[in-house]
Formats: sequence, C-alpha cells, structure tokens
Amino acid sequence: MKVFVISPGMYTYGAMVIAGIVRDAGYEVTLTRALEATPGEIVFLSLYSTQNLMDEALKSFIDEYRKSGGRVYIGGPVSAVPVMVLGELAPDAVICGEGEMGALALLREGVSEAVPGITFMGPEGIVSTGPSPPCQVSRPLPLIPADIAVQDVRGASAYIETQRGCIGACTFCQVPRFFGRDIRSRPLDEILTEVQAFKDAGARRLSVSGGTGSLYGYADGKLNDEAFAELLEGMAAIMGPKNVSSPDIRVDCISDTVLDAIRDYTIGWVFFGLESGSDRVLRLMGKGATAAQAGEAIEACRAHGLHVAGSFIVGYPTETAAEYEETKDFIATYALDDVFISAAEPIPGTPLADLALRTPDADNPAFAPHTGEYKSLHLTEAEARSFDLRMHADLFKPGLHVVTDQIFNAYLAEVKTDGETVRRATYLLRRYA
Repeated sequence: MKVFVISPGMYTYGAMVIAGIVRDAGYEVTLTRALEATPGEIVFLSLYSTQNLMDEALKSFIDEYRKSGGRVYIGGPVSAVPVMVLGELAPDAVICGEGEMGALALLREGVSEAVPGITFMGPEGIVSTGPSPPCQVSRPLPLIPADIAVQDVRGASAYIETQRGCIGACTFCQVPRFFGRDIRSRPLDEILTEVQAFKDAGARRLSVSGGTGSLYGYADGKLNDEAFAELLEGMAAIMGPKNVSSPDIRVDCISDTVLDAIRDYTIGWVFFGLESGSDRVLRLMGKGATAAQAGEAIEACRAHGLHVAGSFIVGYPTETAAEYEETKDFIATYALDDVFISAAEPIPGTPLADLALRTPDADNPAFAPHTGEYKSLHLTEAEARSFDLRMHADLFKPGLHVVTDQIFNAYLAEVKTDGETVRRATYLLRRYA
C-alpha cells in the first residue's frame, strides 16, 4: 500500500508531521504539493484554508481519484466543520481535529465507526465518531521534503511546532478551538533534533509556530520565559540567530527575558496581532488586551532593540467608520516597522463566522458599498478601509515609502482579491447555516 500526503501549493508543517508518522508506521509515503498520486492507493489531503473547499481543481482531483479505486481522507484546519468538507469535496472521510491517531487508524481499519475522530457519509447519512482526542506532542521526526530549501513562508522555509494550544480566545482564530486552550509543550531535545534535521535537509530559516511562541513551557497560568529563551538559544546554536524567527507573540505574553531572547537569538523582529485601535472592536474580537496595552508592548520591544510588525483586521462585522479611524490613529502613534492588513474572513467554526451570519449585509463592511473617498474604485467598505490603511501605514513606516502608480495598483488588486475571498467564505457559510 502506498500513501500520498498532499499539501496543495505549500508544504504545511501538519502534512510533514502526518507523513512522518505514517512513514514510521511502516508505510511507503510520498509527500507532495501537487495534486498527483498513483491511482488506487490512499491520499491524505492536508487543507488549511476555507478557499480549498471551493477549489474546482481539488474537487476534480478527489472525484477522479475515488473513481480510480483510491481513497481520499481530508484533515487539517478545514475539518472544523466536517459537514462542509463532505458537502463540498466528497472525500471518503474527514479527520477531525488533531489527525495523528485518526490517520493511522484509517490506514489500519478503513472507514468505520470504530475509528475515533472521523466523520463520513454512511448509508443513512453523515456519521461522526466524535472529535479526536488530544495527541501526544512527543513524536517521530516529520518527513522533510528534499526541496524544503525552495519554500518561503513569510521568509521561513518552515514553521515548526514547539507547542500546541493557545490561552487566547480570539473570535476569528481556529487555534484555541482546534488544539484547545491548554498548552502542551514538546520536549526541547526533540525540537532541537528536528531543527538539525531541517537544516541538514537544506532549510534556510525556521520560524517558531504554535500560535504564540512565548507560550512554550507555559504551565499553571504562568509564562516560563526561561524555557522560551532556552528554546531560541538552542535553535540559534544550530541555525544561526539570523536564520531563526519567533514572530507571533501576544502583547500580554512578553517579559524582559522573552524580549532579550528574541533580540539575541533571532532576526530581531516581533510580530503582534494588533488587529484594531478600537477597544470595542478588540473586545468583539476576544483579544484580551486593550489598545493601550498593545502600545505599551510595542514600546517595550523598542526599548529592547527589536523591530515591531503588526497585523490589522479591518471590516469586522459591525465595525464603524469611527472605530476604523481609531485604528488609523494607533498606526500614526506607534509608527510600526511593518504592517500587514486583511479584511475579516469568517473561518468556519469560529465565533466570527457566527457573527458574520447574524449581521445584515448593510451592517457588514464586507458587503456594504463604499460611498466615500474611493467611491470611483467600486469597493466595499471593508476593501476601501483595507486599501486606505495600507497607504496610511506607509506614511508612518521608518524611511521613505512613496505610493507609486505601481504600488497603488498592487494594493488595489490585493484588497479586491481579499474582499472576494471574504465574500466567498461568507456565501459558503450561508449554504450550510
């Protein structure tokens, strides 16, 4: 039996983990980014985006592969709403939640009510065997592809998992709902062995994943900043500090030790999910911190000699024009080194998805037409805010940033694509509401 683990377009870390576990169980495994597999075998599809559910090429591949006698199992973040996956892609089964145990059980037993953590279409309708139980984070090495050196995900060859879970409750995020809110940290020696294996395979830079990197070692409601510092120091000893990043940090999960470690053992950047300058919107997002706390975190990073980037989400359902202006004011005040902006995408299984379904189009910036300064560009209110905020942020980044015609058109194309992505996701939610 041959097993193909397919991660369309990008080698996700989850796909590498599943491929490694299947390999160590004695199966012949191929890990690929292409929709290709020998007919009549078994395919595991690792899908991380709602947009995968609407991919016609993916639908065609699954249909043809099943007709060849092969079996297709789907896992990854899209499994948060398995009914949607079955309805849109029609695989043999969906592996719900953490997939390690379900993948091996499917290989050994096939689709059955005895397999935990799967959902499938039975003779009388949809059958669910319940969520997958949390998996042990101590495990074999992932299967690292030979061409990992050519992959670039936000500047890194791969994002490696150092822990699972998140203490946060952001309403737009799947992580605490997918992995839970208890932190399960991997043994340091296993992580460093894995880092060495990635380097030996040609990885140029590795980034710490896990939702919020500084939660590594978190226990009893407290940060273990010494454990986090030891983690980064060990990674830097293998990769070199200029080839390690630990970008994703909560503004309420920093300390002097954390910031010193990022400065000394990484590329020296911190990436905060800032999201909004409005405290009401931040509460709606479940961020657990105020705009003032975010500002204090930015200033603390700069006091430690770090560069600070931040992400912002515009067009959250019910976000007002005045609240959007608060975000502009925040950016003007703190002059971030880099800024990433997106429209609010309702990911299935999150509270944001429920809010998007409850919000009339007239009150949802993702659908309401923009009638202000950019009216001639035919944008929605969310697209207009995203476009405006990109240009606004450029005014306050260090150094000179001139908005040329080329940049103007690139920003315009990006926000229109982003807006269409949000609307497609919302339409999909409505079909299954």
